[in-house]
Amino acid sequence: MSFADTLKQPLALPCGVSAPNRFAKSAMSETLGTVDNHPTEELVRLYGRWADGGTGILMTGNVMIDKRHLGEPHNVVVEDEQDLALLTRWAEAGKRNGNQIWVQLNHPGKQIPKMLATGDTLSPSAIPFAKELKAHFKTPRALTEAEIRDIIERFARAAAIVQKAGFTGVQIHGAHGYLVSQFLSGHHNQRTDQWGGSLENRMRFPLEIYRAIRAAVGPEFPVSIKLNSADFQRGGFTEEESMAVAETLANEGLDLLEISGGNYESPKMAGQGIKESTKQREAYFLEYAEKIRQRVSVPLMVTGGFRTSEGMAAAVESGATDIVGLARPLAVEPDLPNRILAGESVHSVVEPRRTGIKAIDDMAMMEVVWFARQLHRMGKGKDPVQNESVLMAFIRSLVMVAIRSSKTKRMKLRANTG
Repeated sequence: MSFADTLKQPLALPCGVSAPNRFAKSAMSETLGTVDNHPTEELVRLYGRWADGGTGILMTGNVMIDKRHLGEPHNVVVEDEQDLALLTRWAEAGKRNGNQIWVQLNHPGKQIPKMLATGDTLSPSAIPFAKELKAHFKTPRALTEAEIRDIIERFARAAAIVQKAGFTGVQIHGAHGYLVSQFLSGHHNQRTDQWGGSLENRMRFPLEIYRAIRAAVGPEFPVSIKLNSADFQRGGFTEEESMAVAETLANEGLDLLEISGGNYESPKMAGQGIKESTKQREAYFLEYAEKIRQRVSVPLMVTGGFRTSEGMAAAVESGATDIVGLARPLAVEPDLPNRILAGESVHSVVEPRRTGIKAIDDMAMMEVVWFARQLHRMGKGKDPVQNESVLMAFIRSLVMVAIRSSKTKRMKLRANTG
């Protein structure tokens, strides 16, 4: 079987829905909402571009469930139906060629930059960030029982709203150090009540979110989770714990498990610290996928590191993954799946982006801002610029983030005092 034949096979999900092929766009935070967190025409254009490029499942990036708690300026927030018309346009653009388009739902917890935070940041426990990041993030306040219940309800409400708008699935962001990931981590979650301590208690939060969403959307609507294989942090979420959580959610009826790893303090999802032997297999988390495959039958999606058509097909053929998750490659080559499905042997143009200034290049988020600029270009109807200066992109993004954060913070302060 050719690599194209392997990757063009549809995939049936437990809920009865089928993905049209074996490609998925993993969530990237577009930050293309308005200053007051509404969706925009830029998102409609961007997802239409990806839909035309042949990706079977399109995961949106970081749709927040509470406008008081944003991971970045210009996140889209879904709390009610006021944006239903534009959400519907966004959904229609993303599925216009038979694609699936799923909304990634998220709460940042304590992972809110100081320049954006206007009040308390929240987490399972009042544990600060490590010293390298402590200057950029507040020490959080521990969530109350009532606040935990409210957040669970918000996830379910947002899922029901995007289902009504025509999106075809949802994903819970349970990785990369955001709130769900914080609950799962023994380092970030040091509670002594039913939400902390044992793994059974720490996984209660994502399990209750899953159950609330499932009750809100019904049995035939795909519900996924993005889960860390591990936090790669002392005292944090371990690989064995991750497998136990995956097994529990699979038994609940989960439709797709996306595997990632790391957080802001240990950014494995960005490729930092990945062994050379792992890079040779392309995908960063295939070894974990092969282990979890022995324990669950839920479809798997592995994201991070895929660069060649042959490597993508080999991962699917081996059974290690069912879906090839792509992020950065689709930021610069939005038609990559179509080219591969047409039989073209492809090696993605994605490569490490460096400024040549060590202090900047060592920053995990430096490359992220370069790729985010390409999403913004596509949102404006332009093509990505594959050779854009990394340093200039970084400087421009810093200025833009500062301006956007200031505007968002002022707006939140006015709302809090109005």
